[in-house]
Amino acid sequence: MSRTFLALLLFMFLTKISVNGQLEEWCIADEQTPDTELQVALDWACGKGGADCSKIQKDQSCYYPNTVRDHASYAFNNYFQKYKKKGGTCFFNNAAMVIQVDPSHNSCHYEYMP
Repeated sequence: MSRTFLALLLFMFLTKISVNGQLEEWCIADEQTPDTELQVALDWACGKGGADCSKIQKDQSCYYPNTVRDHASYAFNNYFQKYKKKGGTCFFNNAAMVIQVDPSHNSCHYEYMP
């Protein structure tokens, strides 16, 4: 098989297409953003932003790993999924990025809304 064909197969395997033909996208914290900036964006998302951050509270399904980056990723995605059809973005002052691979892990499910 050619390298191009293998690359296309890998892309198709890693990229999920929703029922309506759209790419499935999640919003997570950018790995290059310092924790101090992530914390500011996390506080906004869970406060004025209106994200549901209940699952990143202690003893909830997305509390672990207990890092600013992981909590911010969950909150950013919750906000993005909730508001993307109303003009909400995955920006958070350049602290976030869109991915096409479901970031859910263990018992922590990252919501996706078409």
